[in-house]
Amino acid sequence: MLDLRKKRLPIGIESFEELRTEDYYYVDKTAMISELLLRRGKVNLFTRPRRFGKSLNMAMLKCFFEPEGDKGIFDGLYISKESALCEKYMGKFPVVLLSLKSVNGTDYTTARTLMCSVIGNEAMKFHEMQNGDKLTEQEKEIYKQLIKVDQTGRGIYGMSDAVLMGSLRTLSMLLEKYYGRKVILLIDEYDVPLAKAEEQGYYDQMVILLRNLFEQALKTNDSLYFAVLSGCLRVAKESIFTGLNNLSVFTVTDSECDSCFGFVDDEVKEMLEYYGLSDKFETIKEWYDGYRFGDADVYCPWDVVSYVNKLLVKRNLPPQDYWINTSSNDVVRRLLEKAAPDTRDEIERLIAGESVVKAVNEELTYKELYDNVENVWSILFTTGYLTWRGEAEGRMRELVIPNREIHNIFMEQIRNWMQRKAREDGARLREFCEAFESADGEMVRRIFEAYLNETVSIRDTAVRKELKENFYHGFLLGLLRFREDWKVISNRESGRGYADIIIEHFSEKTGIVIEVKYGEKGNLDAACMEALQQIKDKEYAAQPYLDGMNRIIRCGFACYGKRCRVVFEEAANGA
Repeated sequence: MLDLRKKRLPIGIESFEELRTEDYYYVDKTAMISELLLRRGKVNLFTRPRRFGKSLNMAMLKCFFEPEGDKGIFDGLYISKESALCEKYMGKFPVVLLSLKSVNGTDYTTARTLMCSVIGNEAMKFHEMQNGDKLTEQEKEIYKQLIKVDQTGRGIYGMSDAVLMGSLRTLSMLLEKYYGRKVILLIDEYDVPLAKAEEQGYYDQMVILLRNLFEQALKTNDSLYFAVLSGCLRVAKESIFTGLNNLSVFTVTDSECDSCFGFVDDEVKEMLEYYGLSDKFETIKEWYDGYRFGDADVYCPWDVVSYVNKLLVKRNLPPQDYWINTSSNDVVRRLLEKAAPDTRDEIERLIAGESVVKAVNEELTYKELYDNVENVWSILFTTGYLTWRGEAEGRMRELVIPNREIHNIFMEQIRNWMQRKAREDGARLREFCEAFESADGEMVRRIFEAYLNETVSIRDTAVRKELKENFYHGFLLGLLRFREDWKVISNRESGRGYADIIIEHFSEKTGIVIEVKYGEKGNLDAACMEALQQIKDKEYAAQPYLDGMNRIIRCGFACYGKRCRVVFEEAANGA
């Protein structure tokens, strides 16, 4: 039963003020404020994977530094104990906060319009500058250029290129004049416009826009006190930070501010204790922990909060994949498409729970991301699909899959890729399917092993047996669904249990019941016999027989690495 006296969990809340005033549960990350103030440069860039609290932390910084708002929302938090810092910095600076996550147009014109909208909307928040005599009439006219709406009447900001590229420096200058203090500039998701531009084919135009915008805002801006940018990737200086020598970068390998993004063990334990879910700690750790930022081991906060929120309604709910739904996971597909035999071997080691050592380049332009397979490894690392262990030596990193959820993403993407590869040869796939109907175990074995040798398989390591079986089960299922005249069902209730795969070919009145096993220590014959016995003991053939299949074929399907063994038996009367 959901306890209505408990604080709500902040699902999708990126406003720090709303989170604190509306009684949401908050994991205190205000230590970031003091760490930033003690270690900051003129321009500071934080790179973290998506869903690790970047936007909420940027909103927190805004609430702390800006004059507006109730500063009581920081009472009881870590930063409130730093009285000297609070006295000197809290509420003392005009703050400009931009989120560029919405600058994702399908063409440059649309993206440029969205950029004007983001900057214009932020500038509009300071409309009081038009009142009084702190600004001259000429300065007020300059401000109006930032909030000028075009002639379409649709409320779209209509800045010229010159005004747009200089907009943040102009706004900073006006704010300093009005408030008498230099400006703090916060830019969240700074790299999203570049990612979208590369996807849609207007990358060079967007680079020019951002390069000019950032150069004027961050390099030649005398009204800037300091700036903080956040994003997924550290974009190479040659791309948009040309000539910016005052950039301090805090990446996932840096110890500074390492636990300010994501949750650590104690924070997760405290949350679970608060909600009466302490018994779920080990499960949550297995699924959502495993990332290493600097010297800190962290959980993905989006996953933890999402799962705990579900557990409050359904306490026995199994862990879910939440992170996978926030991206296309295209980078894993790109790695697989570029995979030569040695790369496939490295992927097999990763999904087996082992590590690979790679040179990681944290400074790439979006145009270079997929130029070669080594760059893809770097993207997997910086975007959170892989994390690192051990000590860093130059650019070399020992990379691993962080947790069960990301392992599932790899497994799903690998299966999908393997199935796409298999479908490229329709004749062979047709022969494979026909071999099941003719109960030709040797033909099934030969073709399936060929697929495994050309793609990826599972090593015999500490990965749990059910995960290995699920991998081969999923791959086999995708291949068999090639036949459009077959009804292919996975995990269907039949007899006294759930059969792995049931095929029903209605025109031939033939049913095929398949049980997939992993042949531990390479004992494929024993695994096949176990599978066949399970089909009989659990009476899995009962349902296809009831569905009108006169011929029933039982299939024991066992795999071990890149080898498999297939044994068929014909059943009588649905037995």
